[in-house]
Amino acid sequence: MSRRWLVLAILCASLLLVSVDATVLHMALPALAEDLRPTSTEQLWIIAVYSLVAAPLLLAFGTLGDRYGRRRVLVLGYVVFGLASLACAWAPGVGVLIAARAVLGVGGAMIMPATLSLLRQAFPDRAERQLAIGIWSGVAGSGAVLGPLLGGFLVQTFSWHAAFLINVPVMVVAVPLTYWLIPESADPPEGPWDVLSAVLAALGVIGVAFAIKQTPHGGTMLVLGPVAGLFGCLFLVAFVRRQRKLRVPLLDVTLFRDRAFSVAVGSVLLVLTSLVGLGLLFAQYLQLVLALQPMPAALRLMFVMVSAVIGSVVAGPLLQRFGNRRMTVAGFVVAAAALAAAAAGLTVTENLWLLGSVLAATGFAVSISLTAASDALLAATPAQQAGAAAAVEETAYELGAGLGVTVLGSIATLVYAAGLPGSAAPARDGLTEAAAAAAGLPSEAGSRLLELARAAFVTGLRAALVVGAVLFVLAAIAAARALPKKKESHDDDRP
Repeated sequence: MSRRWLVLAILCASLLLVSVDATVLHMALPALAEDLRPTSTEQLWIIAVYSLVAAPLLLAFGTLGDRYGRRRVLVLGYVVFGLASLACAWAPGVGVLIAARAVLGVGGAMIMPATLSLLRQAFPDRAERQLAIGIWSGVAGSGAVLGPLLGGFLVQTFSWHAAFLINVPVMVVAVPLTYWLIPESADPPEGPWDVLSAVLAALGVIGVAFAIKQTPHGGTMLVLGPVAGLFGCLFLVAFVRRQRKLRVPLLDVTLFRDRAFSVAVGSVLLVLTSLVGLGLLFAQYLQLVLALQPMPAALRLMFVMVSAVIGSVVAGPLLQRFGNRRMTVAGFVVAAAALAAAAAGLTVTENLWLLGSVLAATGFAVSISLTAASDALLAATPAQQAGAAAAVEETAYELGAGLGVTVLGSIATLVYAAGLPGSAAPARDGLTEAAAAAAGLPSEAGSRLLELARAAFVTGLRAALVVGAVLFVLAAIAAARALPKKKESHDDDRP
């Protein structure tokens, strides 16, 4: 095997764990809560703190890698991620676990942009790079979907500690292999690294991310969330204005004038919104409606994983033949059709042919779209800004994942609650609560309550699928209108 393909394997293995960690606790949380006894607020922070820390630091670490060495930042990220995983696994209390999850987010923010920017160095040939980016995109997108099911499987087979310990051996192996296989890569600009710009960007992203993730939880968050989002937007405006004035900006904001770059970032945001939001809903559908155990449920979600891998392998040749514009639009159209078919056909009983077809088509389509987006983004970016551009894409990943859970999850929840009759009030908070309430009722009444709750959940899932399909249709129209048929690239700008 060629050295550069080994490099890709290392980068994708580490990226998979970082992507999985954003959602791995969705199914592992009940077992963790039984052991550590966190409050409901603490449970929210255990889940959210990883992304809330990672998202605002992506641009800082991406640009630090451009300046001081991408491999250096990547290896440091491996070390931080591995140590934080150990701390999470053996946390004696909730406070330590939340702090360790925050440090885990720091490590993830070091790793994510470095993996994509190093692909540009490892694959200077555009055709090979498109194939590599396809595989990278498939891994990045699938990880968030795999997380909840992997967490459930590890808890069922071992314990909640395994959801963190699985990271450690990969990081231990990745450090020496990275030093052996990946040469150092840096493109330091002439001016200093602007600390104020990094702070403004971090405050802006964390404000927006906090609003997206926390507002739906209600209570005081209905006020704090929008306020944080408003301040986040103000900080981002200040960041953009400062970049325009600096001789050596942290991020060249003029990149967003390039339609290919902007559409690529928007595509990533949209795909992750749909993929993560619907992925979590499908995980609940498989386990709570169809009553599948984590392992059988995970095997069904493998339709997404396998088709995404196939899509990532064929994406490069398809992009070479048909171009980013056609393949981006085609990916969005296929994804929209798959979600529409699911919305029309899913019921409380399993139809494996329909489910498998929908998941496979969606995985294949979004893999093509993500590959096209990542390739367009790197092609539109000068080599010295590769880390910054990768950080922008990864920030879109994080915000898209948050939007997916918030927007699509909220739509499904609202439709679910509205679809329950007054007699099913104990089930209004969710299927888990419905099962708990049913256990305390006589057999016939409990079965009836679960039947009503499952039917209402499927109705909510269908509503979320319709919204996802509409979003993909709108994205296809935008891509068809905005993306140029041919695009110049900065591939030859490399020093």
